[in-house]
Amino acid sequence: MCGRYALGVRMAYVRQHLQDRGMPVDDAPEDDEVKVTFNFAPGNFGAVYRAEIPDKERAHNEDREGQNADHDSHEATDDAEGTPTKYKIQSMKWGLIPSWTKRQPDYSSPMRTINCRDDSLMEDRGMWTTMKRRKRCIIVCQGFYEWLKKGPGGKDRIPHYVKRKDGDMMCFAGLWDCVSYEEEETGDKLYTYTVITTSSNPYLKFLHERMPVILEPGSEAMKMWLDPNRKTWSKELQSMLKPYEGDLECYQVPKEVGKVGNNSPGFIVPVDSKENKSNIANFFSSTGKKDDKPSTMTENPPKKEPGVSSPDIKPKKEEEETETIAAGVKREHSPESPTKEAQQIKIEQGEHSPKKPKTRSATSNTPLKKAGATKPTDGSQRITNFFKK
Repeated sequence: MCGRYALGVRMAYVRQHLQDRGMPVDDAPEDDEVKVTFNFAPGNFGAVYRAEIPDKERAHNEDREGQNADHDSHEATDDAEGTPTKYKIQSMKWGLIPSWTKRQPDYSSPMRTINCRDDSLMEDRGMWTTMKRRKRCIIVCQGFYEWLKKGPGGKDRIPHYVKRKDGDMMCFAGLWDCVSYEEEETGDKLYTYTVITTSSNPYLKFLHERMPVILEPGSEAMKMWLDPNRKTWSKELQSMLKPYEGDLECYQVPKEVGKVGNNSPGFIVPVDSKENKSNIANFFSSTGKKDDKPSTMTENPPKKEPGVSSPDIKPKKEEEETETIAAGVKREHSPESPTKEAQQIKIEQGEHSPKKPKTRSATSNTPLKKAGATKPTDGSQRITNFFKK
């Protein structure tokens, strides 16, 4: 199955990637229409590549779907023949909702249609019938996650990330649909999609029994899959839904990816590449200090006071380093102390310490400076004055 994948790039990159592989893109959504995340979950709006279907034909097909049509609708497209096919990247919601749905379903319904089994398309019947004829698409991503079950009852679930070994974007075979609920007066249309799955190839058998159908960008198989003029489901189309034969790479990734809402580039980084860091937070905070420094460091670097050590000289715990970077100085030093001499005076005059007074011997005869106090006549008087303050 496919229940989570990664799409950590913007639409401009996806568009260029497809065009470089001979896949024309006549239209694409803005960057903010598709969520850029390394933990893409059902219900999010993903990047779907498909052929544009004329509105007249689409409306005809949706009417027939509502009547549970069992035959092809080729007569609806006679007037569209000869027109160059346009292709687009479209923002669609993951979790297919059929066009004949009248009312908005609860959360669980789209969750059951995030995937479509390849064997469910073999017979020319069922909910996928009209979609597989004309509403075929490609879902673009970087790779997908699968969890290896270990321990008693498979309770220990270890996440793995699967990607193309050559680093190219992945193209899943999918189906899409469009729905407009009767209860909504606006008549807004919601586009949704599902990912088609098949049996796992030998490389991924250890991980899970099923995997997404992956098509090669720009291949004849992909062009055939997307061709809107192929209006009848055939053995040729069915034969495309098979385990991927190319080279894949699979490795264990941090368990934090298991929680929906978490998002980090580290989710597609192998666990063993974190250089003995105790967790992913430490790993990315250390790399962030090199590449993604806070704006306080890049735009308004703090001035170092004389006698104050740099936070980079002595290694500290992670949380202490964060505070030091944000403040620019160590917390135990007051930013109002300009010199070592002034700091020494404050140490000797414990009553001026902003935090905890410094204790000193009752027999000390060090003169008080810059405090407005006179030299005590004896040690007991000085101790009395000290504790009155």
